[in-house]
Formats: sequence, C-alpha cells, structure tokens
Amino acid sequence: MVGQIARADRATQNGHWEKGGLRLPTFLGEYEKQARECAAAGVDHARYLLRLAELALIERERRLVDRRIRAAKFPAVKSLDTFDFLSLPTLNKMLVLELARSEYVIRNENVIALGPSGTGKTHVGLGLGLAACQNTSRPVVRPAGQRGGPEADKPPGRA
Repeated sequence: MVGQIARADRATQNGHWEKGGLRLPTFLGEYEKQARECAAAGVDHARYLLRLAELALIERERRLVDRRIRAAKFPAVKSLDTFDFLSLPTLNKMLVLELARSEYVIRNENVIALGPSGTGKTHVGLGLGLAACQNTSRPVVRPAGQRGGPEADKPPGRA
C-alpha cells in the first residue's frame, strides 16, 4: 500500500485531486490516514477505497445540509431537541415529532402555528425547518405577516 500512497502523493502534487480534476477533497484529506490504518489492520484495497468513499459521502451530505440551512436564512437555528415540551403541555409532542419527519414538505402542505406570544411557535417552526433541511427538503419558514407565495421565495431581482 506504500506504493499507492506514493502515487497518490504525485497525483496531489500534479493537482489531479482539485482544480477541476477529481474534486474529491475528503479523499485528499483522508487517504494517508486511512491507508496507514488499513495497512495496520490488514484491510485490503477494496475495503480501503470503500472507507474513503463512505467518508466522502458523509462529508458531502454534511456540507449539503449546511448549505440548505444557510439558504433557508433562518433568523436563528433552533432544533426541537432544545424545545421544552413540558412547559407547554397542551402542545401535541407526537404531532410535532411526526411533522419533524418532513413528509408534509414532500406533499407540498403547510404548517401553521397559532397561539399567544411566548408559547414557542417560532422555536417549533425553526425546529421543523431545521429538520426539513436535514431530511433533504427545502423549507420556507416565515413569521406571520411576511409576504408568502412562490414569488416570495425567489431571490430579489429575478423574474
């Protein structure tokens, strides 16, 4: 496996891992460490490559979720894990957790939260939006009174 590391080093020096080449930043950052670990554990080449590919997929998914969260432009990032359901016993926790599965987004349905000030509507809405970002959806979370509809989701200056 040492020979493969030397060839990978040459590929790195020649810019094949980046600059429009393979564009595999996780492979670039992890190949040496994984090669050492696999060599020490007696792991074959196929499993070594599988480890690198799995790491790359995990990192790609993490970056995708991060991009969705940034694109959603939440006023704050809050999860349902930090919501105190005990302070609001009338809120149906099972319904909120079911909504966190984000199936309503796939069905193009809306969630409307009604209630007096200070009851956690925004926190739950942001938590559902975060869950939607994590579940491969594109959420739109707006406080009441903001303009809605498909045209409001377009960036300014676009028709």
